[in-house]
Amino acid sequence: MFDNLMDSEPHDDFTFRHSASSAPSPSNNGDASPYMGNWEGSSSPYAKSPWSTHMVSSPSNGNGNGNLYPNGLMGSLVREEGHIYSLATSGDLLYTGSDSKNIRVWKNQKEFSGFKSNSGLVKAIIISGEKIFTGHQDGKIRVWKISVKNPSAHKRVGTLPTFRDYIKSSLNPSNYIEVRRHRNALWIKHFDAVSCLSLSEDKKFLYSASWDKTIKVWRISDSKCLESVNAHDDAVNAVVAGFDGLVFTGSADGTVKVWRRELQAKGTKHFFSQTLLKQECAVTALAVNLEETFLYCGSSDGLVNFWEREKHLSHGGVLRGHKLAVLCLVAAGNLVFSGSADMAICVWTRIDGEHSCLSVLTGHNGPVKCLAIEEEKESTAADRRWVLYSGSLDKSVKMWRVTEPVPPHL
Repeated sequence: MFDNLMDSEPHDDFTFRHSASSAPSPSNNGDASPYMGNWEGSSSPYAKSPWSTHMVSSPSNGNGNGNLYPNGLMGSLVREEGHIYSLATSGDLLYTGSDSKNIRVWKNQKEFSGFKSNSGLVKAIIISGEKIFTGHQDGKIRVWKISVKNPSAHKRVGTLPTFRDYIKSSLNPSNYIEVRRHRNALWIKHFDAVSCLSLSEDKKFLYSASWDKTIKVWRISDSKCLESVNAHDDAVNAVVAGFDGLVFTGSADGTVKVWRRELQAKGTKHFFSQTLLKQECAVTALAVNLEETFLYCGSSDGLVNFWEREKHLSHGGVLRGHKLAVLCLVAAGNLVFSGSADMAICVWTRIDGEHSCLSVLTGHNGPVKCLAIEEEKESTAADRRWVLYSGSLDKSVKMWRVTEPVPPHL
């Protein structure tokens, strides 16, 4: 019922939105760096179909044990049905979204479950408790729950905005805003692709970013849209809720903006705080390290900029490791991972405030579109180990094990 309300045809767009004024600048090696290069979506490098899992084992270490490599590729998940656009982890489950409209669920590197939306490429997935939120190319946010009787079954329980709120809001003419010439729409609904989703620190609010140039704030407890912020002059490609009640947004207009959240009687109000970055090329990805309070920003020129809270969000520097656009970022512990249209993942480590490239993970045959990370169960404070998942337009998801380097003074 919900999905039949104002559906729009999804676009066949394999990148984020960028404006004509956001043409990429030369990369750090002097070569021109178009957004996605000349990659044309070649077939998966793996021949097995429809499902295949590829595990990488290490040679025997002399005592007969054939454990996995301590760092590097653990395996690959391949599904010959669509380019991978979104990833999310929850415990031992991995959710993958693609342009096939399917959300696949994996457990222990094997197919566990799956569910399908009626329309809309799956551009973002985020999990909050028992709810799973998916953002789509058609401008909708769908809400799913795991069945109590069958843990492998997922049921769609609604959309954002809810059908009731949509109808109620539509009866009041003051709730309509002009979105294009001669076209009005309700302010509580995105009228273009949902590009990104993020949860507030306290997990009470969901933020959605859209190509309609806005971010919207949703209260998770009752699915109400509390606020719509006209955030940028062009498509919003990234939103991330950070530390100290701050929210960061990145756009095709080349800016990174900071918004301050204030709680009010009926919900929230976000106020513009400052612009951290203004450049010609599009901002394509944002990530926050909540432990160390760093903000990272990826751009279409292949660079990663960063800022540090301890220095009042002053610019900390630039990480140069990619030849083409940075498409995704994730931060954990003292590590930062950047995935790119150049098909590589750079692993950056931060020790004593200084960043350096720890390694470059290669193996994808297409642009790396999304990243997700989980700490290993065996990880300890003295030996932190992570499992990184990378989704690509080569239709595969790869799993990598990365161990944090120990600071020299420990």
